[in-house]
Amino acid sequence: MAERGQHPRVDWPARPDTSLALNRMGTFDWDLDSGQMHLDATALEVLELRPDEFTGTPAGLGARIARGEQDRLDARVTEALEDGRSHYGAYVRSRHRDGSPGWTHIQGSILRDPHGRPYRVIGILRDAAHDPGEPGAGNEQVEGRRRMTGVVERTTAILAHARTVNDVTDVLKDPEALGHLGAVSVMLGIVDGGRIHLVAEGQLGSYVPEIEYTRIDARLPMSAAVRTMQPVFLASREEFEHGYPQLWPYIEPLSVRSGVYLPLVAQGRVIGALGLLYTRDGDFTAEERNLLVALGSGIAQSLQRAILFEQEHDLAEGLQRAMLPRRIPEVAGARIAVRYRAARVGRDIGGDWYDVIPLGDGRVGVMIGDVEGHDTDAAAVMGQLRIVLRAYITEGHTPGTAMARASAFLRELETERFATCTYADIDLTTGMAQLVRAGHLDPVVRRGDGSCHRLQVAGGLPLGLPARDPGSSGGAGGGGGGNGYPVTSVELHPGDTLVLCTDGLIERPGTGVGGERVPDDEAGMRELMDAVRAGPVEVEELADVLCDLVGDAGGGDDMALLLLRRRGTPHPRGGGPLRHRLMPGDPDAPAMARHLIRAAVAAWGAWDQADEIELAADELMTNALVHTDGVGLVSMRLTSEGRIRIEVEDTSSALPRRREADDWAVSGRGLMLVDRLADAWGVEPRGGGKCVWCEFAVPLRGDA
Repeated sequence: MAERGQHPRVDWPARPDTSLALNRMGTFDWDLDSGQMHLDATALEVLELRPDEFTGTPAGLGARIARGEQDRLDARVTEALEDGRSHYGAYVRSRHRDGSPGWTHIQGSILRDPHGRPYRVIGILRDAAHDPGEPGAGNEQVEGRRRMTGVVERTTAILAHARTVNDVTDVLKDPEALGHLGAVSVMLGIVDGGRIHLVAEGQLGSYVPEIEYTRIDARLPMSAAVRTMQPVFLASREEFEHGYPQLWPYIEPLSVRSGVYLPLVAQGRVIGALGLLYTRDGDFTAEERNLLVALGSGIAQSLQRAILFEQEHDLAEGLQRAMLPRRIPEVAGARIAVRYRAARVGRDIGGDWYDVIPLGDGRVGVMIGDVEGHDTDAAAVMGQLRIVLRAYITEGHTPGTAMARASAFLRELETERFATCTYADIDLTTGMAQLVRAGHLDPVVRRGDGSCHRLQVAGGLPLGLPARDPGSSGGAGGGGGGNGYPVTSVELHPGDTLVLCTDGLIERPGTGVGGERVPDDEAGMRELMDAVRAGPVEVEELADVLCDLVGDAGGGDDMALLLLRRRGTPHPRGGGPLRHRLMPGDPDAPAMARHLIRAAVAAWGAWDQADEIELAADELMTNALVHTDGVGLVSMRLTSEGRIRIEVEDTSSALPRRREADDWAVSGRGLMLVDRLADAWGVEPRGGGKCVWCEFAVPLRGDA
């Protein structure tokens, strides 16, 4: 028999391996348990792989099958394995060694154990270049349409939960989203003024570094898409080279053969552009173009939402920072730590606040509060309320009066908001604290021995609500007892820690009637007290521990926290304050006050200065009795700086002034005398009156 062409002699009938080899059909054997895959010599020849290039696993096919095609093939195999089928088949686009495109058909038979578990796949891999017509055209079109539609659906679903620009850019790297488009590079640019800022590049194989900041008028495809508001489709490498020479040096070394740049348009304005690069040649079909445009529209809407959300978040965060104290002052005799955490819902802003007010002479005021709501209005009301309450306290009003005036102020704002608050006026010299509570949580104190309990502080209504008793005074001039906000006195010993917080720290999800979830504050309070009891001594470390209590269980409300730990007092024994009331018409009151002052000076080891101190105090008391009609209060204490401080309070708002008296004047020399005798003196407003004070530096001796 004559030989036909150049084919070698073939036995009759031909063996199976000869038939497969002549028709460029190779075999593969895939062990699903170990992941190992064997390709025979013909299969390696079909894929144009040398034996040393193949890794022995399905991943080794990546050198000839593009990533997108691999993903599609994996999806087909997974579907067959999970559906219990015994066979599967698929056409995939492949690349020859020289980079030219090709077609490969893969068909596999699935082996299962008696329980139906797949453990092995044995199949055929063949060159489909000579199939009639376009290989697998019908199935490929259906598969491509299904894949593209699925990409849009999955991407839209993921983008529905995107709140920030970072969330949107993460979609570019999600293999369940844009990865199935078959793109080897995905880029997102955002319009920033006259430039495009490249903010993300999906790590799907190749990086094409269009300049991080690109001018909109630059000769680049992304700039052209933004400039014209029309998509740019590039079907070949020649179009990249001739149309965009500035970009070509980055494209040339890559396997990129086509690309599309989509303008991201929202409400008629271009906010960015999306770039997709492919390893396949050819024009994009009308259906592909429509799907890509729909994809760009969905990304544009999500990107606009994310940009607006971040702008609003930045505005809210800036407002929150402006409303809260910019810094917490250092206070001698105490360690203070504060924390604020925004809510995880709403606009990441709320009405919780804290404040620390140095009152001088070893005293400090600390407060914490919560205005109803989680929006910019709540933050604005919070800022006004915090500042006005701070002003009332600084003026010298008692804690109850300051709280009552703040409540009246909030009512006058007519915001229909109320607020809760706790304020503590603490004398760090003696440890005495005066607390007033307006509908807020009870404070918690941890003693120096580690015990922890709630302080039962008498409370009034939340700020902004009308008083229970229509006749009670809630406005300016209200006293400490009849203003609806009673004051509770407690003592903080050295080493004690006062814990003030808002309910965002203790709210925990609970269950209510009918399965409705309601906050369980009691469980949260028990958890808080356990954490305080077992937590570190240092307030900064303890504050971090308490903030971690919220974790994933909370987040529905913002939270503020303030911790104050009293340090050991530096004062010697006997350094406590002296107080004596001056009643009008009582001739013995000044003499008794002078006697007490002299005795205290002697006890504090400053006997040689007793005359000067007594004389200065007498001048201040005389001014209060002569120039005012109300009750005066004289107090004296040893400050942390080693000074004896004398204060005389009265009910007159008229401020005294130092003036020169002529030779025949009978008055006017009092403050001149105080100025000469004392090391320092001054006047402070105190509520409806004032306080005139002077200080003397004294050397502390031996056993004072």
